[in-house]
Amino acid sequence: QVQLVESGGGLVQDGGSLRLSCAASGSRFSLDVMGWYRQAPGKQRELVADMSSGGRTNYADSVKGRFTISRDNAKKTVSLQMNNLKPEDTAVYYCSGYRIINVEGARSPLFWGHGTQVTVSS
Repeated sequence: QVQLVESGGGLVQDGGSLRLSCAASGSRFSLDVMGWYRQAPGKQRELVADMSSGGRTNYADSVKGRFTISRDNAKKTVSLQMNNLKPEDTAVYYCSGYRIINVEGARSPLFWGHGTQVTVSS
């Protein structure tokens, strides 16, 4: 079973920066896609960004140009550099990942971390 552990959340002012990190453990197999979701109070969990082991990235429109995802496949880590943070970025951020389990591209269930709080004050 895969465990994902996040770090790096906190409180920052409008326009500030934070870096989130996530480390995967518990399996000798790497996750094919790793990324970040977030959930604000009263809202659904949404994808922020993800990245394949081959380097393909995917960003939510609301964070393009401000957030950058990166990963280290050898270390099984994924990071999210968040710049120019806004109050609407306030949420619990969750690390996630999945494997591609067959040649047709079927996915394993998502693995989740416990989340880290990001609060942006105005």
